[in-house]
Amino acid sequence: MLQGGGALGAYQAGVYQALAEYGYTPHWIAGTSIGAINGGIIAGNTSQNRLARLEEFWRTVCERDFWNAALISDSAHSFYSFWSAVEAIFAGRPGFFTPRPFNPLAVFPVGSAETASYYDTAPLRTMLDRLIDFERINDQTIRLSLGAVHITTGKLRYFDSKKERICAEHIMASGALPPGFPAVRVEGELYWDGGIYSNTPLDVVLDDLPRVDNLCFMVALFNPAGPEPRSIPQVESRLKDITYGTRAKEHIQAYRRTHNLRRALHALFNRLPEDLRRDSELRALVEQACHTTMHIVELIYPARDWELALKDVDFSWAAIEDRWARGYRDVSRMIEWCPWDKEVPAHTGVVVHSLPPEPQ
Repeated sequence: MLQGGGALGAYQAGVYQALAEYGYTPHWIAGTSIGAINGGIIAGNTSQNRLARLEEFWRTVCERDFWNAALISDSAHSFYSFWSAVEAIFAGRPGFFTPRPFNPLAVFPVGSAETASYYDTAPLRTMLDRLIDFERINDQTIRLSLGAVHITTGKLRYFDSKKERICAEHIMASGALPPGFPAVRVEGELYWDGGIYSNTPLDVVLDDLPRVDNLCFMVALFNPAGPEPRSIPQVESRLKDITYGTRAKEHIQAYRRTHNLRRALHALFNRLPEDLRRDSELRALVEQACHTTMHIVELIYPARDWELALKDVDFSWAAIEDRWARGYRDVSRMIEWCPWDKEVPAHTGVVVHSLPPEPQ
């Protein structure tokens, strides 16, 4: 499950690299925004090409560094990160988005929904067509679900390769964050980035039927928990983390309560006498029960001290490389710990595994 978060998505690429090297091949990827792009590249390539295609995407959209950022102080790195973000805002990023020509009339309803944005994402369409084999996605080697918001109803929709054919427009719709990026029309209807409704694609996975045992890696790019902000930049950064953290923990707790009740219902039904188990009303009720176990591995990008509120548009190679390496390291530590192999109580249907603090 891949959250949205712009340039922070390099963390997800590092996560995938570690999973692949340890032999964990995903059967299903659910993504939003940059998570949809990363997910599309993974699902739309052979196992031999996935990592190379991810690297090609991130090296294309990044900004080349003029010095070794690892050798400068945090304060200097903050300034460099800010400068990189400003450069992306004013100049765009190759293979991703370019600024539209300035139009003082753009605030008036004289254009179209597809052009009512600060940037043109045509370069992304070209990039996706080059990096992704959509026939492979639609062959469902890896199931792909992409979250987007239907603009006129405000409802969240998941484009799902199990139910429909996926193409570049579906990925772009999932990443159409307004007002920067334009709405994308799919089947005649307009969609925006799914992250403005729910940035973590939990529902589509945990509500899927039939229910089966799952090992889910939830890769979040914004941490809703953090220290008290002491400056305006820290306030802006904390606000963004809370806004796009999307209360994933609360959603998981709700699923845990519901799923534990399903397991209890299943156990209770099996203890009933045979004549009661044949009762049609009870059999209809027990259809809501199950005995599956869902392991959710929670991986949250650990923000750096030098990062500011514009961290999600900091495409400097120093930032991309650092995030990629952190994703790789976090998953490697989690797999070596392997908590999902341990027994869980019989009544537990949803188990959440969080990465322990890194040893000092």
